[in-house]
Amino acid sequence: MSLAMTPAEREAFLAEVHVAVVTVADDGGRGPLAVPLWYDYRPGGEIVLVTDRDSRKVRLVREAGRVTVCVQTQGMPYRYASVEGPVTAVEDAVSVEQRRELARRYLGDEGAEGYIAATRDATDRMCAIRIRPEHWLTRDYTKAGT
Repeated sequence: MSLAMTPAEREAFLAEVHVAVVTVADDGGRGPLAVPLWYDYRPGGEIVLVTDRDSRKVRLVREAGRVTVCVQTQGMPYRYASVEGPVTAVEDAVSVEQRRELARRYLGDEGAEGYIAATRDATDRMCAIRIRPEHWLTRDYTKAGT
């Protein structure tokens, strides 16, 4: 029996709320940069990250043009999806509403409003990174009957 997720299972899993570890190749002989980030994803669509456009990670994403996004469950039975693909766009501006929608995904309505209020000055520094899922590696240990 395969522990790999089907295409429908992996897309549904990625659409759930997880913190993503985003990995991008580095330059100058350093190892890949791996950072935890909030993300948005809808089955069949692109992964969207919102982050500081002047950060090292965004510079590396622009240079590499490809990233890996890995999400996982924290408890057993363990499940994960690792998705690698091309960056289709780096949008140099995001709206407060885009940030609010992402915060709502992770914090709910009330938490999102507090987060936006506390970080209102950050919007002008943010960008949106869009990634097309291309290569998937998944495991779902619920299929093992554990």
